[in-house]
Amino acid sequence: MAKVYEFLANGFEDVEALIPLDVLRRGGVEVVTVSVMGTEQVETAHGVTILADACFEDVDLSDADLLLLPGGMPGASNLYAHEGLCEALRRQHAAGRRLAAICAAPAVVLGQLGLLQGRRATCYPGFEQLLGGATYTGELCTVDGTITTGEGPAAAFPFAYELLAQLTDRQTADQIAEGMRFKHLMDDK
Repeated sequence: MAKVYEFLANGFEDVEALIPLDVLRRGGVEVVTVSVMGTEQVETAHGVTILADACFEDVDLSDADLLLLPGGMPGASNLYAHEGLCEALRRQHAAGRRLAAICAAPAVVLGQLGLLQGRRATCYPGFEQLLGGATYTGELCTVDGTITTGEGPAAAFPFAYELLAQLTDRQTADQIAEGMRFKHLMDDK
C-alpha cells in the first residue's frame, strides 16, 4: 500500500486538503495528516479546526511515497516557514520520489525551494512569479515527472484522482471517480 504524508499548517485551504485525503483513502492509500504547528490541532483558512493524525516532530518520513501540500493562504506560507518540512521536501525530491502541491503551495513552497526549476507546473493565478523557473501551464492539474501541481480549490478533485492513479492505477482512480459521481459531472459538460 502506498503511503502519503499530507502537511497541514494554519490557514490551509479546506477542500485542497480534505478532498485529496478522502479520495486517496477511498482508493486504499494510507494517508497520514501531519501538523507543522507544534500541536495536532490546525485551523483551516475558513476557521474550521482539524485534528491532524500526528505532529511533524513525531513522524518518520523515510517510507513516504508522496509528500502532499495543500494550498491556501497563509497556509502555504506557514508550510514554507517550517524548516524541517522544507528539508524533508528537498530530500524527497533528491531521492526521486513524488511531491504534490496545489493552489499557492506549488509556488510559495516548491517554487521558492527551487524544486520546480525547468519543469512544467500550475498554481493559483497570481502566484506564477514564484514558480522558480517553471513553465506555468494554467492547467487544473499538471504532472511533470515526480511532481504534480494543482491550480486551486476547483482543481482538488482532478488533482486527487491523478494522485490516486499514480499511487495505485488508472482503473482504481476511475472507479473511485465514478463512485463519487465525478465522471458523471464531467460527462455532462
